[in-house]
Amino acid sequence: MSPTDTPLEFVGSSKDDLSEFPVSVKLCVGFALRAAQKGKKHPDAKPLKGFHGAGVVEIVSDFDGNTFRAVYTVKLKGMVYVLHAFQKKSKTGIQTPKSEIDLIKSRLRDAQTLYQHAMEGSNEKTDKHKEQRQRVRRPRPAKR
Repeated sequence: MSPTDTPLEFVGSSKDDLSEFPVSVKLCVGFALRAAQKGKKHPDAKPLKGFHGAGVVEIVSDFDGNTFRAVYTVKLKGMVYVLHAFQKKSKTGIQTPKSEIDLIKSRLRDAQTLYQHAMEGSNEKTDKHKEQRQRVRRPRPAKR
């Protein structure tokens, strides 16, 4: 990260979830996040419907017949928060499932709280902040 890059923060289990993606998908998402840190928009980045404007952005990447999505926000000045990373399970339609939207909304609220605390000048992350970041962790499916 260069001194001019916007800091990047992962909310909840988004970093762990992203780490489970195939390498080519991780590269695509990584390039998109890097562009966001530089104040630019990746060609595959699109505003997520239902969030009014371009502040919540979705990257969609396909691999081996599967669709992977990562959602981040640039709504909060001077920060990029990765809100969610998941594999789309539905085989029909392109709409993001309501459960995923609800989780994204919850993590956006968490990001706003983290941002507010950061802007208050607190450099130390209290246990409460750490707990908020880890809230809504999903159990991982068992590997076969």
